[in-house]
Parts: sequence; C-alpha cells; structure tokens
Amino acid sequence: MSESYRYQYDTSPKKIKPEYQVRREKTKKKTGIKTSQANKKLRNKRIIETKKKAKVIIYVLATFSIIFTISYRNTLINEAYSKTETLKNDLSNIEKENEQIEVNIENSINLTNIGQVAKEKLGMTTLTTKQTVYINLPKQDYIESESDEVSKDEKKSLLEKIKELF
Repeated sequence: MSESYRYQYDTSPKKIKPEYQVRREKTKKKTGIKTSQANKKLRNKRIIETKKKAKVIIYVLATFSIIFTISYRNTLINEAYSKTETLKNDLSNIEKENEQIEVNIENSINLTNIGQVAKEKLGMTTLTTKQTVYINLPKQDYIESESDEVSKDEKKSLLEKIKELF
C-alpha cells in the first residue's frame, strides 16, 4: 500500500506537501566600499520614507484636531443660541403676565372701589366742613442765605486767617 491510502487514526488531517517550493532570493554580499554606500543609500531612503509617513500622520492628526475644535465650537454656539432662545421665550411670557397683571390692577383701582373699601373695611367717612382746619403761615422766608458768610471769608487776607487760627 502506498502512503496516501493509509488509514490514519488521529484526528488531525494529513499534511500534504506542496508541489512547489518557495524560492527565496539570496542577497549577494558585496564587499568593500560599494556595500557601505548601498547600505547608506538604503538607510537614507528608509529615513526619508519614515519622515514622509510621519508628516502624513502629523497632517492627519492636525486636520482631525482642527475639525474637532471647529465642531466643538459649533456645539457650544448652538447650546448658547438655544439657551438665549429659551430665555427670550421666558422673557416674553413674563412680559405678557406683567401686562395682564397691570391691566387687572388698573381695572381694580378706581375711585368708587377705593371709597367703598375705605367705608366698609376701614370705617372711614367723608369730610365735613366742621373737620376742616385752616393754618395761617407768615410770608417770611425761613431759609438763611450763606452767601454773606462766604463773601466775608473771601475778603480776609492771609494774615487775618492765620491770626484767627491762633
């Protein structure tokens, strides 16, 4: 019997060998100056490539951060706008209530209502001629003018003011 038709007792499948072999390229080792220059060129190329990749990553991060800050700022603006709109609505509602209250107050204040409340609740009555008292005031001016004293102080000389201090 050949190997391919044998019965296998374990659970793992039989491994088949590939019909082809993977070729691996062997690098030729160069000796001398040419290899060191080639290595330097390869290193320089790798460094340039990594720098390019780093620049791309930095640009992507920068654009992402700019977009993030713009969107964050817009959300703050939207929140402030919605807050001002709600405050404006509240203000208009309060103004409407104030106008209604003012109308109610104006309607409740009239002379007949005031007189009626004064008579019923406070027990007040209307004035009679016997309750009127007249007072006579003289026509003299009770306010003293200070302009005379100020003018006297201004006319005093410096020596007179010093004498008054002592």
